[in-house]
Amino acid sequence: MNNLFLIPSRISDGGDEAITFAHNGECEMEKDYKTMLGRAYSKLPEDKGSADRFTVPRADVRQVGRRSVIVNFGEIAETLRRDPDHLMKFILNETATRGTLDGGRAVLQGKFNAETIRNIVEIYTNRYVICPVCGRPDTHMVKDRRLTFLQCDACGARSSIGKA
Repeated sequence: MNNLFLIPSRISDGGDEAITFAHNGECEMEKDYKTMLGRAYSKLPEDKGSADRFTVPRADVRQVGRRSVIVNFGEIAETLRRDPDHLMKFILNETATRGTLDGGRAVLQGKFNAETIRNIVEIYTNRYVICPVCGRPDTHMVKDRRLTFLQCDACGARSSIGKA
């Protein structure tokens, strides 16, 4: 006896379903599926690699006397989609100093190198921007009574971040 298989498959033609049998283990629908799948894969765009779509600009810090100036502070706040006052308050608390916003720049009392400011911005990003559930930056802060929550637009998660 040769290798002859009878495999039932369902074909729908409007309402009634009919059962057809194929020989040698493949049916017509299975062949159509494979050709359609191949055609779909051929139309997909090429993978550009694992480029992250969310990158925070590197803080451009300049020393002016006893002060440190974050030149691209406005650009950083805009990329993070957060209020510049909130970001400034966080940086001032982390550096334990005073400072002011001057247009798109931030002026801090004291000398801070660029690496220190970059680390503080990274901490801020992980705490107040990146969703702890799905890891995406598509979030916004929602104040509910006395607590502030991080609401994710991508997955819908709502995480408490305490008093912001």
